[in-house]
Amino acid sequence: MNIKVYPNEDAVAGEAAAIIADAARAAVTSRGRFIMALSGGRTPWLMLRALAARELPWGRVHVFQVDERLAPTGDPDRNFAHLRASLLDHAPLLPEHVHAMPVEAAELDRAAEQYARTLREVAGLPPVLDLIHLGLGPDGHTASLVPGDPVLDVTAADVAVTGPYQGRRRMTLTFPIINRARLVLWLVTGREKAEALVRLRDGDRSIPGSRVSQKGALVLADRAAAARLGTEEKLEA
Repeated sequence: MNIKVYPNEDAVAGEAAAIIADAARAAVTSRGRFIMALSGGRTPWLMLRALAARELPWGRVHVFQVDERLAPTGDPDRNFAHLRASLLDHAPLLPEHVHAMPVEAAELDRAAEQYARTLREVAGLPPVLDLIHLGLGPDGHTASLVPGDPVLDVTAADVAVTGPYQGRRRMTLTFPIINRARLVLWLVTGREKAEALVRLRDGDRSIPGSRVSQKGALVLADRAAAARLGTEEKLEA
């Protein structure tokens, strides 16, 4: 796992946008399209606004969600509402290349299977994402893979529905598809994440984040989140 530290969340967001843009251009050149999955969070919205301003082969970009709360369309708790406001309303993505999680379906398990089918149609069998962006919670959760949830142990499905967490059930990608991604890009900002970041670096299997493969993973952290890392890791990029 490679950890790079930046002065603040704006710098983290800007560097993340540059990394995604480079990955998109390389993927389109090599494979004809770029397939990414995005998580929610304040710093990611800054990242996506910066990304939307870049010149990219947008017609060949596919966007999936890493996770989504089970809430009605337009609910401010929905990641997709912020994804639209930060990226989709500003970048010339093709509507059919934007894949929202079907969290309003009456049969959620069937909806999760439907989303998994869409992933296979776009990203192959088994589906391989070019880039997946993850965040890290103070409790060590990532995506909507939270401590104690049975979804942590799902190995035969790429999409699943969780139990309640902070008042909402969620639909989430699972570890198998996350660990097949060509690049896992972590954004970790805020002092409340400092202990979790150390545990992630150390591969502490008691937190869900450490079940994500560290091979080829890149962490962009701000100074606050990196406060408990060793001196050699605090060197700013």
